Amino acid sequence: MVAATRARFGGLDILVNNAGVIEPIAEIASSDPAAWARNIQINLIGAYNVVRAVLPGMLAGGGGTIIDISSGAAYRPLEGWSAYCSGKAGLAMFTNAIALETAGRGIRVFGFSPGTIDTEMQVKIRASGMNVISKIPRGDLLPVAHAVRGLVYLCTPAADDLHGSDASMRDDAFRARIGLG
Repeated sequence: MVAATRARFGGLDILVNNAGVIEPIAEIASSDPAAWARNIQINLIGAYNVVRAVLPGMLAGGGGTIIDISSGAAYRPLEGWSAYCSGKAGLAMFTNAIALETAGRGIRVFGFSPGTIDTEMQVKIRASGMNVISKIPRGDLLPVAHAVRGLVYLCTPAADDLHGSDASMRDDAFRARIGLG
C-alpha cells in the first residue's frame, strides 16, 4: 500500500491513523478475550504497522506529518470500554514515542481527539446502553466536517506549536484556532 501510494502520487507526506473499532463493549469479567485482542490489534498494533511502513520514507524525504486519531477515552476509563480505552491510551503513548524518536528530523506528530462525532461507531455505542457516552443524543454529536476541519488544520504549519501533543475538539482554544470557537 505504501509503495503503491508513493508510486502513484510521488510521495507520502501525511499519514492519518484513523482505523479503529469500539468492540467489545462489555464489562471485563464477561468480555470475549479474542474480541479484546482484536481491538488492540486494530487500534494500536495497526497504527504501529502503518507508521513503521511510512516513517522510513518520511525520514529519508526530509519530513512528513503523522496524525494518530486518539480519544478522550485514552485518558479517562469508561465502563465496558476496557479494550478501547487501553488501545487508545497505548496509541497516545505511541504518538509521544514517535515525537521523541523523530525530534529534529522533520516529522510532525499529533494525536487528535475528535470528540463524539456522528459516525457508525456512535450508533454501536448508543445501542449498547453502556456508560454515559451511550446516552448522548444523536443531535448532540458533532458533524464529521468538524473533525475533518481539525485534521486539515493539523496538516498545516499553523499547527507546528502543537507538535507532539494531543489536539482535542473539546478544547475551546483548539476549536477557536480552526474557526469553530
